Amino acid sequence: MKAKKNPKLEIGRNSSIYFAIGLNIMLLFTWKALEFRTFETETAPVEILDMAPQYEEDIPITKISTPLPPPPVAVNQSIEVVESTADIEETAIESTESSQEDAIAAPEPVVAVDDVKVDEVEEDVEVPFAVIENIPVFPGCEGLDKQASKACFQTKMNEHIKTHFHYPQDALDLGVQGRVSVMFIIDEKGYITGIKSRGPDKTLEKEAERIVSLLPRMKPGTQRGSPVKVSYAVPIFFKYKAAL
Repeated sequence: MKAKKNPKLEIGRNSSIYFAIGLNIMLLFTWKALEFRTFETETAPVEILDMAPQYEEDIPITKISTPLPPPPVAVNQSIEVVESTADIEETAIESTESSQEDAIAAPEPVVAVDDVKVDEVEEDVEVPFAVIENIPVFPGCEGLDKQASKACFQTKMNEHIKTHFHYPQDALDLGVQGRVSVMFIIDEKGYITGIKSRGPDKTLEKEAERIVSLLPRMKPGTQRGSPVKVSYAVPIFFKYKAAL
């Protein structure tokens, strides 16, 4: 049987080519539409600016004539030589310093022994307790040798502190305790002077100074046979036991 259609006249044979061409044409139109731009066509009003011409005035150039200074006046100086007829007397200056010959020839002054006066100056000597020759004697320690006198002094000092010791109530309330070092001087007459203290609290220092101030009068210490001031230091311990 023969085909009814002519194969050369078949329409769907080149359909893919036609589809590609149509697709490209549509893409071209789409691109043109996206790239299409519009601008405002309104005309801006044009105003006329009227400017008046300005003219600059020419400043005239003036010449200032400065007068020249007058020429210097020539001074004619004439030097006259005058003969001096006055006599000048020269003043001779004598030296007031003594020469070596004058110093040798001068007699030496003689000072008699009776003319020299010696003023006796009492020295305020203060000797530490540890190095003094004869220590102060505490009442009740008389007639002992040096070693026994020192031991007696220490014993009497401890007894005095225990007898007059009183713990300040303010220090107890605040819980203050510690060691107070008291320094004092036994003067040439045996009295207690120059009391100083150093401790953890002013209340304890004041109590320690009160105890030392109650020391009795002693026999003063001697150095080379003369009574002197003797410095002494004693520690006083303030310590309390807490109630259980």
